[in-house]
Amino acid sequence: PALLAAAAAAPAQTLEVGGVRLPTSAQVAGAELALNGAGVRYRFVLRIYAAGLYLPQKAATPEQVFALAGPKRVHIVALRELDAEDFGRLFTRAMQDNASREDFSKSINGTLKMGEAFAAKKKLVAGESIGVDWLPGQGTQIMINGRPWGEPIREPEFYLSMLRIWLGKKPVDEALKEALLGRAPRPVTSPGQP
Repeated sequence: PALLAAAAAAPAQTLEVGGVRLPTSAQVAGAELALNGAGVRYRFVLRIYAAGLYLPQKAATPEQVFALAGPKRVHIVALRELDAEDFGRLFTRAMQDNASREDFSKSINGTLKMGEAFAAKKKLVAGESIGVDWLPGQGTQIMINGRPWGEPIREPEFYLSMLRIWLGKKPVDEALKEALLGRAPRPVTSPGQP
């Protein structure tokens, strides 16, 4: 019994990403999800947030991630203070950049609800988190600091549009895309730079 109590009290395994410790597994909708990959979102040279992708099984390509049945989670931890409304606008722009006009139009309701969540939060300080969970049969649940915000967004297209922010053809950060897919990020260089 003492051994079982010690095992139960042991901390979950974590992976350090950008100074943030992300758990290597998560419970979503009663299912155990594994951390598929994690990385840091950079904008120019600034570290913006750490992100982890949790899936029911390993996936190495965006198509595999999109096709997986069952719950999924994208977990984001702010690495600096962020204006939540600006953050929401950047999410919306990235969704538009990675979806056809028809697919994005099916995500409008969810996009408006997401905007409300960001507007209500005002700002994220370093260490605060946003989660985007896919709950089969319910929809997309936005989580702010581990707590559900509002009702789930029912349209499945919205969750796919959210995933495409990081895994689409024009991801917000190519190195982060590689990291979320569990692949070693390729060095990113600009012309004229080593």
